[in-house]
Amino acid sequence: MPADHLALDLAVTIRHDGHGGVADDLAEPEGLTRWVRAHTAELQADLAAGPHTAAGFTADAAALTAAVEVRTAVRALFARAVLPGPPSSADAGRLPSAAQALDRLNAAAALVPVTPRLDWPQDGPPAEHRTAAGAPAAADLLAAVLARHAIGFLAGPEREMLRACPAPRCVRYFVKEHARQEWCKPSCGNRARVARHHAKHRAAANGAPR
Repeated sequence: MPADHLALDLAVTIRHDGHGGVADDLAEPEGLTRWVRAHTAELQADLAAGPHTAAGFTADAAALTAAVEVRTAVRALFARAVLPGPPSSADAGRLPSAAQALDRLNAAAALVPVTPRLDWPQDGPPAEHRTAAGAPAAADLLAAVLARHAIGFLAGPEREMLRACPAPRCVRYFVKEHARQEWCKPSCGNRARVARHHAKHRAAANGAPR
């Protein structure tokens, strides 16, 4: 998944569990540990700005709380982005206001100021690195990194293609990649078509003379 989609990937850690309910991949610190390590390619440069690495990241309760707070803000702003369409069914009535979410996201992004640093070895090309001031806590650094990725996505052109999947029981957001795309994945399209088929037959049966 491209780095600019990291916020989307964070948002969809809330997902349909396959049994009519909602699952949370970040319900425990172990879940966040797995998620961060699975996104080493996207997170390594940012987390390396402090005394941490993505590949060796281990979440604790503070990091989990920070990441979930950013995710809540992201989903609130995704709900705003898809207007006038409906938000994910997992978000209706469960999120802070857009103004509160903006404050939360901007505050998280400001937790750890990062400055660019140019390195240019004698035997290689120049490269930009990012350096955080001091030795920030893992929770603050992760929150800041996730928030900055979210700000980049929401301020970018793909925000206008963000959709909430309308399939029954799906709670995912997705970026619409082509004009005919209606669902986050083909299985949701199949489930929606089956649901429409059953609804049509129920309506016909209810309207048939006895």
